[in-house]
Amino acid sequence: MAEALLELAGVHTHIGRYHIVQGADIAVPAGGLTMLLGRNGAGKTTTLRTIMGLWRASAGHVRFDGRDIAALATPDVARLGIAYVPESMGVFASLTVKENMVLAARDRALNDARLAWIFRLFPALERFWLLPAGALSGGQKQMLSIARALIEPRRLLLVDEPTKGLAPAIIDMLIEAFQELKRVRTTVLLVEQNFRVARALGDTVAVMDDGRIVHAGAMAALADDEALQQRLLGLSLASHQ
Repeated sequence: MAEALLELAGVHTHIGRYHIVQGADIAVPAGGLTMLLGRNGAGKTTTLRTIMGLWRASAGHVRFDGRDIAALATPDVARLGIAYVPESMGVFASLTVKENMVLAARDRALNDARLAWIFRLFPALERFWLLPAGALSGGQKQMLSIARALIEPRRLLLVDEPTKGLAPAIIDMLIEAFQELKRVRTTVLLVEQNFRVARALGDTVAVMDDGRIVHAGAMAALADDEALQQRLLGLSLASHQ
């Protein structure tokens, strides 16, 4: 297994009086795709937001390439080459697809080669380049949200439930896009509830329950063990093909 690019050690996160993340330990190997799985309310989104500095860890360490980033502000985390795609997508509906992309680019300048690569991943964005983002379908907005995170080379991509509520054909397109990211060795931490997606993409997996990591290992091993799936997740991957 590759050396971890991102490590969480004993991370706790409180939101007001609620103790959401309770001593999480996660290792995300460099150049691979790690799935973060768990039931609703387990603390997965809070974990991503804690890594990104949107919530402050109340204890523990968040190490990126060996450096503890737990105390950094979100813009400083982003400058290290970490991008976050939230579940809400967060596109600017009144701006065009192009304007959304320009806002995410360094110095507000789009690299032609990088943009051509993104259009190969998401051809719809080229077709609707000058349309307001608010006119896109839900799947196309998700493509735009991911594309904004990729418009500059990133060392780590944090993605929260990208396939939620999307049609199967769009999910298949997103799977292909993430497979391309794996081919170019982009490190990804992906929260996902669609277990067909998890099986197709995951190299490693961490399962969260009640704010704690209760299982970590190879995604293939979890995918092949229905008893373990039932115990950890309350369902079988075989029922989500």
